[in-house]
Amino acid sequence: MKHQKSLIAAIGLALVSPASAWAAGGPAADAATPLPRIETRNGRHALIVDGAPFFMLGAQANNAVNYPAYLDTIWPVLDRIHANTLEVPVAWQQIEPVEGQFDFSYLGTLLDQARQHDKRLVLLWFGTWKNTNYSYTPDWVKLDNRRFPRMKRKDGEDHQVLSAHGANTLASDKRAFVKLMEYIRAHDARNTVIMVQVENETGSYRLPRDHGAEAERLFALPIPTALARATGRTGTWSQAFGAQADRYFNTWYTASYVNEIARAGKAIKPLPMYVNAALAGPSNLPDPDGVASGGPQQDVIDVWKAAAPAIDLAAPDIYDGKSDNVLFYMDKYNRPDNALMVPEIGNSVLFGRYFYPALGRGAIGFSPFGMDLSGYMNYPLGAKELDDKTLGAFALPYSMLAPMMRDWAKLAVSRSTWGGAKPDDGKPISTTMGNWTISGDWGEWQFGMKEWTFFKADPTPAADKPVGGFAVMQLSDDEFLLIGDHVRVNFAPAAGSPGKGIMLRAEEGRMVDGKWVMTRIWNGDQTDYGLNLTDRPQVLKVTMGHYR
Repeated sequence: MKHQKSLIAAIGLALVSPASAWAAGGPAADAATPLPRIETRNGRHALIVDGAPFFMLGAQANNAVNYPAYLDTIWPVLDRIHANTLEVPVAWQQIEPVEGQFDFSYLGTLLDQARQHDKRLVLLWFGTWKNTNYSYTPDWVKLDNRRFPRMKRKDGEDHQVLSAHGANTLASDKRAFVKLMEYIRAHDARNTVIMVQVENETGSYRLPRDHGAEAERLFALPIPTALARATGRTGTWSQAFGAQADRYFNTWYTASYVNEIARAGKAIKPLPMYVNAALAGPSNLPDPDGVASGGPQQDVIDVWKAAAPAIDLAAPDIYDGKSDNVLFYMDKYNRPDNALMVPEIGNSVLFGRYFYPALGRGAIGFSPFGMDLSGYMNYPLGAKELDDKTLGAFALPYSMLAPMMRDWAKLAVSRSTWGGAKPDDGKPISTTMGNWTISGDWGEWQFGMKEWTFFKADPTPAADKPVGGFAVMQLSDDEFLLIGDHVRVNFAPAAGSPGKGIMLRAEEGRMVDGKWVMTRIWNGDQTDYGLNLTDRPQVLKVTMGHYR
């Protein structure tokens, strides 16, 4: 056990001031705090808030709650699921209803209420694009097709998406975004706002690119040098990208457009800024006509990186509930040059389990969509209603991480983490961390084995349900931090490990100011059949050992 370290030594940190102190009134609450940022070390990423790593236990509100009268439908849901961050829209039409006249009264109310409720904010800028549409632009933009041109089809007819080649549209959107960032700079010294999403699900469905005069001129030229360098391709767009040429063209110019807006905003206040993707199919390159052409889908992230260096990360909006597809998306966006963040995921029960693989992959945040009591539900993408069972699917994993959120986020930069969710086929999952193989199985009671025939037992309540998962962090050679629900977890010696392996201790407890505080040791019935994590918030520190 000579390599074993205590948890206290492994963490070696002091937490920042408690969030309650940050939320309270008084001079300290009004003082400026360090600017949020994303740090990357050896391909791992951390969101730094108040000068320390932070994990976004997020919740995104529905689109139309971005008015003071509806904010009170949000906070009870966030409190119920133990969320620390609200993702919420700020619409161009809302802050500039008359050209050149800006109204930030909603944002002022939002900042005040977020502080009162002890929540951080991620602002979602709904400008030129919102789900590819221009529905959140001001009326004076919608009604002036000469100044703010829509995309053109090959036959010259309008396509109901604003063109990425509209110079006036870009200038006006950028001006409004700059005004937004100026307001944040002037009214949010304590950085209640920790991140900004620039536009929303950019791109165009059913028309891969604009066929207006300027677009046609640019399409005939060789691809930009930066794109050639990033992709290793040369020639005209058609020569370089073949059947995908229209889509790659639109992606480059959409990303360049968004980059201009983000760059101008960062010149005012350089908060982390990201873009979100309406996802394409998980396997082959998508049909250019069937995808939101121009958006940051998994196969064009490199294009966005080259065209939009002011954007810190691209993130997937996940509404495909199939377990293999969800993990595919997470893996594609989890890159050394791109921090994994899940800014939108379905809010039905089946999506709650995916918190664990996101956490285990080193994500900086996770956020189900539609988390308010305004009455709107996006079923079948999400839940039919936000009943207690639905909210509980997110509240359970959030409640385990919330008290030690800072600790986990800091350690995840240098410690190995892994997480998994119950797959659709219900088969066991496993990983190897150092000398130990860690596995998870489903449908087990806390006592006994499901293959036993000498006792008759009913199936567990969740045996046939899409719930369950766990995440594990390796603190040292033989120590692990474990959270999960509706799963049986076993630790066993990996192939080639020294000596015979046993579990020495499984301590249930909690983190307090960066230190582990044990409440009890699991033993006997609690460990004879693996570590059975149920529908209660349980955090374990597991210590393994070898003997000869």
